[in-house]
Amino acid sequence: MAIRKIIQNGDPVLLKKSRAVERFDVRLAQLLDDLIATMNKAEGCGLAAVQVGVLKRAAVVDTGDGIVELINPEIIDTVGWQEEEEGCLSFPGESGVTRRPMSVRVRAQNRDGTWCFYKVDGLKARAFCHEIDHMNGILYKTHVIREK
Repeated sequence: MAIRKIIQNGDPVLLKKSRAVERFDVRLAQLLDDLIATMNKAEGCGLAAVQVGVLKRAAVVDTGDGIVELINPEIIDTVGWQEEEEGCLSFPGESGVTRRPMSVRVRAQNRDGTWCFYKVDGLKARAFCHEIDHMNGILYKTHVIREK
C-alpha cells in the first residue's frame, strides 16, 4: 500500500467525470488499497480515485463501521433530507452545511466485480453521495447551504 498525494482545490482534474472500471485486476486492487491507506492517513471517511488523480469510478468509505469499496456505483433511490456539516480532503480546513439525502440505496461493484447493494443512512449516506459526486466531477461545495 502506498500513500498517494491528495489533489487540492483548484486542480481541474477534480471537475472531470471518471470512467467506468472495466478490469477487476491487481491494478484495481492496488488502487483500492492505496485509497484506503491514503484516506486513513488523512483521517477522512471517504476518498475517490479522482482525488488522487485517477479518473476511474472507484472510491472507499469508512464512517467507523468498516471499509466499503464502491466501484461503478449508482444511486438507486433516496429518501428524506439531512442538513449537516461536511468537508472534503481536497479542501483541507474548509467545511459547510450541506443538504443531502437522509437515506440512499446504492448499487456498486466490489473489487472482484460482484454487484452489491447498500441501504445507508445519516453520515454514511452523506459519504456515499459525496464520493459518487466526485466521480461525476461535482464538488461538495455545490451542496453547501451555509458556510461554517
